Amino acid sequence: MGLPNLSPSYFVRIRLLVGAVAVIVCGLCLRAFGYDVGLPFVAVKYGGSVLWGAMVYLLLAAVFPARWHGHEVHVAILVVVVVELIRLIHFPALDAFRATATGALLLGRVFSLWNIICYLGGIGAASLIAGRVWRASPSSSP
Repeated sequence: MGLPNLSPSYFVRIRLLVGAVAVIVCGLCLRAFGYDVGLPFVAVKYGGSVLWGAMVYLLLAAVFPARWHGHEVHVAILVVVVVELIRLIHFPALDAFRATATGALLLGRVFSLWNIICYLGGIGAASLIAGRVWRASPSSSP
């Protein structure tokens, strides 16, 4: 009994999901241990934002159909900008969620244009790396 006949895009999606999990782990490690290993505030704060942007892109690229390849960048940009703009909205339930560790990781607490710039950098870097992954495997054209 062998593997079922899986399309090449299946393997691309798996690589993207593995990449997203790796980025999540790196982000959590950066947040938990960044200061302990002597990284400056700027590296921990904005490095996490770059990784968050990359994670959003990788997750979207993994779930988008292959025929939509290229559009995931635009959707990722829309998602990160909307999430950042949501930080300008305050009401008790949302603020209570933001006060939790999960809320801080997913939505953040304070609006910052610098975060948007970092998110865009993360999306761009992840897009370039994902493009290299697709080009590296001739059987995985999108």
